[in-house]
Amino acid sequence: MSLETTCLHLHRQHTLGPVDPRVFGGFLEHMGRAVYEGVYAPESKHADADGCRKDVLGALQPLQMTAMRYPGGNFASGYHWQDGIGPRSQRPKMREFAWQSLEPNQFGTDEYIRLCRKMNWTPMLTVNLGTGSPEEARNWVEYSNAPAGTKYADMRAANGSREPHAVKLWCLGNEMDGAWQLGHVPANQYAIRAQQAAKMMKDTDKSIELVACGSCGTGMPTYMEWDREVLEYVGDFADYISLHRYVGNPKDDTPDFLAVTNSIDRQIEEMDAACRFVQARRKSKKRAYLCFDEWNVWYKNQEMNGAGAFAPHLVEEVYNLEDALVVAGFLQSFIRHADCVKIANLAQIVNVIAPILTRGDEMLLQSIYYPFVMITKRRDGVSLRPAVTGPSYESKNYGSANYVDASAILGARRLHVFLANRHGSEHTKVKIEAADLGITGVESAEILSGPGAKAANSYEKPDLVTAKQMTSVETSGGHATVSLPPLSFAAVTFTLA
Repeated sequence: MSLETTCLHLHRQHTLGPVDPRVFGGFLEHMGRAVYEGVYAPESKHADADGCRKDVLGALQPLQMTAMRYPGGNFASGYHWQDGIGPRSQRPKMREFAWQSLEPNQFGTDEYIRLCRKMNWTPMLTVNLGTGSPEEARNWVEYSNAPAGTKYADMRAANGSREPHAVKLWCLGNEMDGAWQLGHVPANQYAIRAQQAAKMMKDTDKSIELVACGSCGTGMPTYMEWDREVLEYVGDFADYISLHRYVGNPKDDTPDFLAVTNSIDRQIEEMDAACRFVQARRKSKKRAYLCFDEWNVWYKNQEMNGAGAFAPHLVEEVYNLEDALVVAGFLQSFIRHADCVKIANLAQIVNVIAPILTRGDEMLLQSIYYPFVMITKRRDGVSLRPAVTGPSYESKNYGSANYVDASAILGARRLHVFLANRHGSEHTKVKIEAADLGITGVESAEILSGPGAKAANSYEKPDLVTAKQMTSVETSGGHATVSLPPLSFAAVTFTLA
């Protein structure tokens, strides 16, 4: 059996704006085995001259990640950047209090920058506005971006980098509205701290862009009110405000879980409304955009206490097919909101709630790896406003949801279409009514599916859920039809007249 056909209506003139490549960013935090035993493992047989794992970096390459946020996360609120520079033998070993782990500081600012250059990542640093000071944040900008000739820039030169690191993206703290955060304060106090840091940081380098710390979740009592108060006080120093979102399926309700994209859309639209409200209230010409700098599926593994150990196994989530469909849903939501979402960072990249796992010298690609790759290779262009007509269902927590989740990007004589079938047992067809676009053929097509919602890759069965070439795409008369199996995600590139 199959569902009634869904129609996806697209028009060249109905655009939302260019898709910012920084939406396809990542997050590397000193948590668990993300850094040590993740990207950095000098004792591994895979280690390169810098101590980084070549197999992991090779697997990260197809993700084509852009902005790479570092060093946290909660870790940032207790991190003092000067502990992680200079000769490794002189760097202090610390008990860090975000994850209660041993931090040897063998990987710090300069190692991170070298990794960014190696991977073609845009550096994105989060300053410590928890236990740190605005002046410490300013000093980090000088260390990273100023030409040699002043105190902190000369430190960088002495550490082997005469030329500035040129870090353009800086986050003003992390989740400061959360009571769990080191240095947590009310919104008005954070806003003062952030504004002080922002002024000094931009006085040091006028070219940098700053991300103000927004409310860290829709369930927080601070949600929206925190964001309004912070934006009003920080003012035009804030180029972006951050959003965080982790989702899960603790009640084992797959249809409801897959409908969470409704809530992601709503969170984005509410935060954008707050930005526009503050802009209007301040009578400012400058609009703050959105930086979704932590997002992922996370609910199964809640082990977050490192108990004083080095590189403990923390929150190493095992991902299945339904998780991959939700990850695709996040990315589709970002594409559908290209007018306001300018940066996004998948949290995280290796071992810690990540698409890649390591075990000794072995490595495993998880299910969520594939939708990211399928979309990122087709990310160049302008987001089209999708109009979807077809069968839908009522979810328990997120309202009515189309069985087919859709987005589209118009490139240079190419149309990239992304489609997810959320039905658990029925095939469906999607007719793409391309109006004035004139589809002429299929350049490439991939499908992600598996034997069931809970299917997950393992070291024993690493290819249970992977992307495969798709053949069930037809074109005729300038339009197209795509056939989708149950619980699947497709990425198709069409050629245009």
